Amino acid sequence: MNLRLIADADMAFLRALYATTRADEMASTGWSQPAIDTFLGQQFDAQHRYYQEHYGDAEFSLICDRDRAIGRLYVFRGPSTFNLIDIALLPEWRQRGIGTSYLQALTREADEAGRAIRLFVEAGNPARRLYDRFGFVVTGSNHVYLQMRRDARSQRALEVSA
Repeated sequence: MNLRLIADADMAFLRALYATTRADEMASTGWSQPAIDTFLGQQFDAQHRYYQEHYGDAEFSLICDRDRAIGRLYVFRGPSTFNLIDIALLPEWRQRGIGTSYLQALTREADEAGRAIRLFVEAGNPARRLYDRFGFVVTGSNHVYLQMRRDARSQRALEVSA
């Protein structure tokens, strides 16, 4: 597995990946497939534009298996807090420990830098259990997303918990 920065040529993959993250939700709408495709295309475009405008200095990366894109990892490293903007994998690559591996690396990096990590997740998203295991706690809610935070752990605290 490796990361590489996204490029304009990756937009079709990123749009398709985004659609997989909303598939269960869309299945319950009763909409036609063309209506779903149009809606998800608009939602992806709005999300992508928002991320680019509000997190201009973030690392927008593809998660790759050799040269094949299988997911995305978006991280903003701020002066006091890292924002895990998004991590998503294609369905056939989920539940293989890939997300866990990247989250381990990010939490290690944040701990070494003395920075907290913040993220937003839907309450029913299965990834919430992963965040709980990594010590993230709910710090807020807007009725759609939970805001979660994990404070940096000192080296001493890490040695005691090991």
